[in-house]
Amino acid sequence: MLRVELPDGSVKEVPAGSTVKDVAEGIGAGLARQAIAGKINGQLTDLASMVEDGCQVEIITLKSPEGLQIYRHTAAHLMAHAVKDLFGKDVQVTIGPSIENGFYYDFYTETHTFSPDDFERIEKKMQELAKTDQPITREEISRDSAIELFRGMGEEYKVQLIEDLADPVVSLYRQGDFVDLCRGPHLPRTGLIKAFKLTSVAGAYWRGDEKNAMLQRIYATAFPDKKQLRTYLAKVEEARKRDHRKIGKELDLFSFSEEAGAGLVLWHPKGALLRTLLEDFERTQHLRRGYDLVLGPQILKTDLWQTSGHYENYRENMYFTEVDEQGYGLKPMNCLSHMLIYKSHMRSYRDLPIRYFELGTVHRHEKSGVLHGLLRVRGFTQDDAHILCTPDQLDSEIKGVLQFVQDVMEIFGFEYEVEISTRPEKSIGSDQDWELATNALMGALKDSGLEFEINAGDGAFYGPKIDIKLKDALDRKWQCATIQCDFTLPERFDLSYIGADGEKHRPVMLHRVILGAIERFIGVLIEHYAGNFPLWISPVQAVIVNVTDNQAEYADQVWRELRNAGVRVEKDLRNEKLGFKIREAQMAKIPYMLVVGDSEMESGTVAPRYRTGKSLDAMSVADFVQHVQDECSQYN
Repeated sequence: MLRVELPDGSVKEVPAGSTVKDVAEGIGAGLARQAIAGKINGQLTDLASMVEDGCQVEIITLKSPEGLQIYRHTAAHLMAHAVKDLFGKDVQVTIGPSIENGFYYDFYTETHTFSPDDFERIEKKMQELAKTDQPITREEISRDSAIELFRGMGEEYKVQLIEDLADPVVSLYRQGDFVDLCRGPHLPRTGLIKAFKLTSVAGAYWRGDEKNAMLQRIYATAFPDKKQLRTYLAKVEEARKRDHRKIGKELDLFSFSEEAGAGLVLWHPKGALLRTLLEDFERTQHLRRGYDLVLGPQILKTDLWQTSGHYENYRENMYFTEVDEQGYGLKPMNCLSHMLIYKSHMRSYRDLPIRYFELGTVHRHEKSGVLHGLLRVRGFTQDDAHILCTPDQLDSEIKGVLQFVQDVMEIFGFEYEVEISTRPEKSIGSDQDWELATNALMGALKDSGLEFEINAGDGAFYGPKIDIKLKDALDRKWQCATIQCDFTLPERFDLSYIGADGEKHRPVMLHRVILGAIERFIGVLIEHYAGNFPLWISPVQAVIVNVTDNQAEYADQVWRELRNAGVRVEKDLRNEKLGFKIREAQMAKIPYMLVVGDSEMESGTVAPRYRTGKSLDAMSVADFVQHVQDECSQYN
């Protein structure tokens, strides 16, 4: 008998030669029916894997994120199987990983261009293959044998993958007559794949290098049952309706132009006003919390970027130019200017903490393939701040930023999750400083009662960071706020303060944003609210609509009064039916329509109607102004 340890610490005895599946059956028939894979000593593995004496065993089901990932990865192989059956040797398979909410597979073919018209045919073939309930088996062969196998099949991309592997043995997975190179694990049989849907097709360079061949990537999703799939597809459809690029065009907020350049936003009047309202909100909030407003130049000498480490570690994301034979870098971040401002005076411990805030416009060289509306651009503005403090003040400053984030996210109605991103391979600074910085971030989160996950190796090159991922109305996650703890750049720029002992000491620097990139945050806001912005940030808060031409002069008078009182108001005095003008205002997602007819003109009132269709009692212009001010007051 073998003794294996279960996740709860208990020990289970199983016969020699047992598999993970046997362990599941030994625990209970119900668990055995749900089991799709396992973990042996923390390593994901197939149900058919053998267990050894003394090992730790965990059973994986579809209820876990890991189980769903395995399910989708197996579905990717099923899709590749179907494509090969339908298109034969005209198509070569490359890679097919699971991704968030689904999976994709990349194919190479010179004879066929995949389109949504192919989806129904591929899905039908996948369903046929799933119904055959073919066993999915793992096979380990030598590297050379695998190269010979795939070369004989005409799968040259698989050959390239194997040639780059150092291991003398590689693993394959077979289902029927389909074989694929894969580490696994996989579901034990195809019949377990119940619900899937192909969603889109796109181009993708082999290994992400634009010098390589262009592949065709088919995206899809899969869920354990059709109900979950329908729920997800309904959210996808809602997300399509909320697409900020679509709504931004409809509301005339912003545009892009090839003449200007990819990833560079052109803000139209209403979009610029929305942005200004957010920026004014930010300035007010920062001033209340003891931040000082600063501004730095757009370009700085290349020497500075070399000192900071950006030139060595971030150069590929930057733009450089030359002025009077002197090299300059267009700033991708604002921290260097803030450190130079700090260095402009001798500082005392009594001056600290110093909090510099800048709505700083930066530029980063993003590849054209990843640009996406406002969510991924090359030129953007960050609500960037840098806090310079003593080591003793670090904990309270981190907690202050966390509270700032919480307050702002409540205003916009966002829930959020927290991650700590740790030291990446490409980084600067000592191990001791990284440990101090990481522990400071973790300690502040724990004291604040915030749960967090570890995102290993994804910190900034100069320090670890707290990443705040907010959740929108469709439960999608967006990276916005971040808090980075940095012992390294103050050292590189020789920042100091005079301590109580009269000696020089090194400050610690926190890099932090609350909303992050303004462009990205506006894109998220558009989709979160579906363009129905709260009154306080609506570019247009009200529109006056007259019933007939008889009220045109009075409507114009009301428009002037509201505008002078600070209400963002438009007027629609066209000779059109009232219902038509109201529908147009609703399509423009304007919060209030102020109907003006003969009775309102005679009584000197307006009849407010909310964009949802709800009507308010007629009120004086002054009362409507007060109504708007009261509704917006909590954000002032």
